Amino acid sequence: MSWLIKSSIGRKFVQSISGIFLILFLLFHASMNLVLIFNYETYDFLANDMLGANWWAIIGTIVIFFGFGVHIIYSIILTIQNRKARGNVRYASASKDNASWSSKNMFVLGLVILLFVLLHLYQMWYQMQYKEFFMIEGARHDSAILVEEIFSNVWMVVIYVASFIALWFHLTHGFWSALHTVGWNNDIWMKRIKAFGNVLASLICLAFIAVAVLMHLGYSNLLA
Repeated sequence: MSWLIKSSIGRKFVQSISGIFLILFLLFHASMNLVLIFNYETYDFLANDMLGANWWAIIGTIVIFFGFGVHIIYSIILTIQNRKARGNVRYASASKDNASWSSKNMFVLGLVILLFVLLHLYQMWYQMQYKEFFMIEGARHDSAILVEEIFSNVWMVVIYVASFIALWFHLTHGFWSALHTVGWNNDIWMKRIKAFGNVLASLICLAFIAVAVLMHLGYSNLLA
């Protein structure tokens, strides 16, 4: 198993698997957020009762943090490795005329996403699950209202929208690149995978953006 750490192929494989895992998490998170548009009580049930300071939620949080941490660490390792091997060219495809902008800027996009995640963790996870678990005064149990407060600030909406645009570029390249790395790399399937990846990335990011914008405009909790 040492090849997963020491070899270039192994590192790319781990990077790809962690990326696919995080995409699945994003699908779940986006689906859960859409509930906010329709009913606050249901969202509060999901966020507080199902995903509060419960043992299964804590284990799930640890697994997600681990997957995200692995993805970041291996991104840094692979970026350094690529730069050493190719000088100023970040990726093998960067010298090709048809290389996408996102493929040339995956690391920068990743940094933007990381900064956003840290902000999001402070605004949501820290205020709810962390404070509740460690019995810190001020833990929020009104998750839907907390989200509403955050998106009442237009600048927060701008930050969220910009961050999910960056995520879209990251996902459109990362999805097919991950499957290419794990072996789904024939010409016929790769075209389909790229198309599916673009659709998937668009659905995920549009869901997050729609929630932020609609809540700011007051078109949320439609079934209340």
